[in-house]
Amino acid sequence: MVFVSHKKAPESQMIYDALLTLAYPQACAICGRSVEQRKFGVACEACWNVTKIFAEADTICWKCGLPSDADVLPGLSDQVRCSRCDSQTFTAARAIGLYEGALRESVLLLKRQPHLSTHLETLLVGTAMRAPLNSAMKIIPVPLHPKRKGARGFNQAAIIAQRLSRLLRLPLDEVSLVRVSTTEKYRAGLDATGRRDTVAGAFEVRHPRLVVNEDILLVDDVLTTGATVSACAEALTGAGARQVFVLTIARARH
Repeated sequence: MVFVSHKKAPESQMIYDALLTLAYPQACAICGRSVEQRKFGVACEACWNVTKIFAEADTICWKCGLPSDADVLPGLSDQVRCSRCDSQTFTAARAIGLYEGALRESVLLLKRQPHLSTHLETLLVGTAMRAPLNSAMKIIPVPLHPKRKGARGFNQAAIIAQRLSRLLRLPLDEVSLVRVSTTEKYRAGLDATGRRDTVAGAFEVRHPRLVVNEDILLVDDVLTTGATVSACAEALTGAGARQVFVLTIARARH
């Protein structure tokens, strides 16, 4: 993967942020303090600093990315398993961090506005460039059902995928995977089994030739139980994809 830098020179960015803050002051969505650097988006730097961001050295379940307290010998991190994700069909899933603080507010804003802050883009790229996600060959967003997309006006997963495609110089596929049924508004409060049942058979691959033998980076905003991305991965591997890696902005605590 190749990361294409799109940052301005630090001094120019500082001047730009200062002028923008004076002209259009913005309060942090968490603490209410002024957001002095617009690269941080909806939250201030202090709130970003206390949000749990996963480091490469953190111990996590190798498959689903769930944080673990296990003591692991050097070189054996790929052996860590939480066992909760055994039945899920994706190869491995990773997120920037936990669904809390600045990440939570960033996800909520993305559901309303099709925009990613520069800081969020940098964190997404950094996560995508770690193993095993860095072996992905193309990017596919988790699709919305057409009715759902029509009501919202855009697909937030597609916004993430489009930016990553440009920054990582990976091909973007927004046509192969489609959602053919929608039950999203009924999913609140369901357990893992209930969520899995609501998305069973909800996704189809319309262009199998585009996914055959591909290592795919499947992108979404939040991983909760993993039911949605697992259903997507099942459709993709059933159509011939070799591996399906999952990248999200945040993941919920189980």
